[in-house]
Amino acid sequence: MSQAGDANQGGHTREADRPKAGAEPYRSGFAAVVGRPNVGKSTLINALVGRQVAIASSRPETTRKAIRGIVTTEGAQIVLVDTPGIHKPKTLLGKRLNEVVQDSLSQVDAIAFLLPADQEIGPGDRRILSRLRQDFANQKPDGGWKWRRPLIAVVTKIDELDRKALMAKLIEISTFADFSDVVPVSALANDNLDEVKRVLIAAMPAGPQMYPAEQVSEEKPEDTIAELIRGAFLEELDDELPHSLAVVVDEIEMPGQPLDPAGHTSDKALVRVSIFVERDSQKPIIIGRGAENLVRVKKRLRTQVNRILGVKAKLDLHVRVAKNWQGDPKQLQRLGF
Repeated sequence: MSQAGDANQGGHTREADRPKAGAEPYRSGFAAVVGRPNVGKSTLINALVGRQVAIASSRPETTRKAIRGIVTTEGAQIVLVDTPGIHKPKTLLGKRLNEVVQDSLSQVDAIAFLLPADQEIGPGDRRILSRLRQDFANQKPDGGWKWRRPLIAVVTKIDELDRKALMAKLIEISTFADFSDVVPVSALANDNLDEVKRVLIAAMPAGPQMYPAEQVSEEKPEDTIAELIRGAFLEELDDELPHSLAVVVDEIEMPGQPLDPAGHTSDKALVRVSIFVERDSQKPIIIGRGAENLVRVKKRLRTQVNRILGVKAKLDLHVRVAKNWQGDPKQLQRLGF
């Protein structure tokens, strides 16, 4: 296996983190999860973490931010960075998403390159490989490449192929690049996840535990709730949903805070949320007849939001229009891009 990078993130080594004589050193670091849109990056990260920390959807270009999921074992901690799919940008938003990918890759210790078993290797995969070589490899005199970080091929969706077809696909992918490892997995079927985890841990440098063992994400509650709401609408509306949907949590009022000038308080947290579309004609699609879509999303997320905030909570959803926000620098900044 290729030598892992020397980026050692985190604080000072505590006595408890120091390996005992003869024991394997504690390993910790960052692994970027890259691939074309809709290859299963978020699904894999959620499966490895054991909880939903990133939106998983069949719609391409679902992930818009670098979501960090944290996997902690007895001897290691991996921070998985779920990147937006690398693609040719068509809007200013698309360019910003590619910048997010670049930032995510800048200090990682290993890269997991996701390639779906049920799809051919295409121009998008070759574009990603070229970019990774530019950032993380040196060309050898014989024309090959030497990686400065372990590059691991994670072959997703293996449940879609029979054994013979899968073996042929694994051979094809192993010749696509000088991968440190090639690991087949089906996150949905919970098949071979332990092996993916083992290979990623082996690629991490020796280092201390960076986060409490119970922490599974680096996201703020506001960001997590906003992404959950956007994900819920993706599932509810499917093909009807405009791709230009954006969600921002404007404010969280915890129980005991005054709700009005009269001093009335609530025993629930109030989460005020703005849901943005680009055109007036898109608002009814999000709201639904009699606000049925808003009601369903609130019911679907009630338990998850309560768990995130640690108290019972109420979602206050408002659909607003931000005309052509995907191409407007000021509005992109306002929406967090």
